[in-house]
Amino acid sequence: MLEHLPGVPGQRAVVPHVDDLGASHGANRAFLDLAARGLATCGSVMVPGPWFREIAEAAGADPALDLGVHLTLTSEWSACRWAPISTTSRASGLIDPDGYFWRDLGSLRRHLVPEAAELELRAQIERTLVAGMAPTHLDAHMAAAMLPELLEAHVRLGREYGMVPVLPRSINWAPDSATYQSAVARLDRAGAPVVDHCRGTLAVDREHLEEGWRTLVAELPPGITHLALHCTAPGEFASMAPDHAGWRYAEYDWILGGGLQALCAAAGVATVGTRAVQKLWLAKEWD
Repeated sequence: MLEHLPGVPGQRAVVPHVDDLGASHGANRAFLDLAARGLATCGSVMVPGPWFREIAEAAGADPALDLGVHLTLTSEWSACRWAPISTTSRASGLIDPDGYFWRDLGSLRRHLVPEAAELELRAQIERTLVAGMAPTHLDAHMAAAMLPELLEAHVRLGREYGMVPVLPRSINWAPDSATYQSAVARLDRAGAPVVDHCRGTLAVDREHLEEGWRTLVAELPPGITHLALHCTAPGEFASMAPDHAGWRYAEYDWILGGGLQALCAAAGVATVGTRAVQKLWLAKEWD
């Protein structure tokens, strides 16, 4: 797909993308800091998250921000949780005994009612539009919207709303590899833009971060690699998920200091956003 993206030289490119916006003030702040400096090109918003309004207002004030919808059907933390915005009914299969989304993918799938899940995903997209956002893409929190029962709806919503689904050809955490690869193959046959690869956050301390990223960048395969980052500015996230806060803070600090940008520049790896891919998605003529 590189040859179709204007201004992207060479054989390799990355999409530095910050996930989990709206889940915490720290995630919102980290993304806005990095985007203002050109160190992250895009991010995605968890609409049911407690800090959704903050990032939605920032997006309304700056239409240049490249933001997507982080389709959310799970709520994994212990001290801060969120629930569906479309229903309070247990019959939806979306709500655990405590009244929130299920904590893990296995529990969600055992109780899943696909029709109710699609209504919830649609409600999340609609809320961004009501809030004045213009999302460029869709991606999946904890891979929930990549479940086999939801992949068709995921793509259908992307087509309906003009938001490109981030469904990389090569990904290690698709819930069902065979179904996932079949869905991506259908997009390829249709001539739709598909990101080539996906790499994720390195959940390591600051001392080992640069070494890990140096290896990751050096070993990037040809094509476009979506980088699912979880940068978070220090603050309340330490009380939400103390076991995860340290490496999220370290990632933010290192990227803010130009670490990722320097490695990519030295390796001749271009950086792009999802808005460029969305333009190809919107130009696609579907049968």
